[in-house]
Amino acid sequence: MPSDRDPMERLLSDVQKYLAQQQELNGELLLPTRPRVDSEKTKTLSTDTGHPAPTQGESEELFPAAPVMNPGRLPGMQYPAEAWTEAGDLQGLNDMICTCLKCSLGQTRKKFVFGVGNPQADLVLVGEAPGADEDLQGEPFVGRAGQLLNKILEAIRFKREDVYICNILKCRPPNNRDPQPEEIALCEPYLWKQLELIKPRLILCLGRIAAQALLKTSESLTALRGRVHDYRGIKLMVTYHPAALLRNPNWKRPTWEDVQKVRKLYDELTAGA
Repeated sequence: MPSDRDPMERLLSDVQKYLAQQQELNGELLLPTRPRVDSEKTKTLSTDTGHPAPTQGESEELFPAAPVMNPGRLPGMQYPAEAWTEAGDLQGLNDMICTCLKCSLGQTRKKFVFGVGNPQADLVLVGEAPGADEDLQGEPFVGRAGQLLNKILEAIRFKREDVYICNILKCRPPNNRDPQPEEIALCEPYLWKQLELIKPRLILCLGRIAAQALLKTSESLTALRGRVHDYRGIKLMVTYHPAALLRNPNWKRPTWEDVQKVRKLYDELTAGA
């Protein structure tokens, strides 16, 4: 006696036949490309269509969900379907994205400012965007603010080459204006990929704008400092941007307090590593 599920099974079979026929006529427009089965493994073919029989996951849903993310990727990321997302190292990633023209900043930059430092750093410093000196040299934090940042790092027993330094935006906004939300939305995935490849234990956000952009918050810098936040599974702390210290030396004391806490947390996270 037929089971209650027979009508549904027949419906699934009819839909699969139809999709298979459309695939033959139109190519991979309806059915997503599947990884090839190793030639040494036996393929089980459907007696109805001659195509590989659907897997258990395929039989449970007519339209597959979004592709499963690479296990090495940080949680919550929605990468665009672009080749650079599969880059295997930082140099390869830089080579693939350095000609980016997704936003208008690509038309006005002099140099693409990717990032610099230890590709396996446990600490990554993230600013908002390159400035004039960075735009000229193609390296983040190389002007007066960069020189001050180097001294701050040395004060907590880091060399510049020990850490990795980058910005959310890879191109300079005209006249050093604040990054626009659409620019951040287009460029932040590049930062995700950098972090995926570096695998840091800790991020230090330099300045209010970078912190608010990464943490998706409107909280003040005062409120964000002194706390350990989470950025897609990575611990994150916040302090003043070095350029702000050049404008207001009174902020050097709280910055010193911040980076001491960063050093302490870094030592805890890397103990025994």
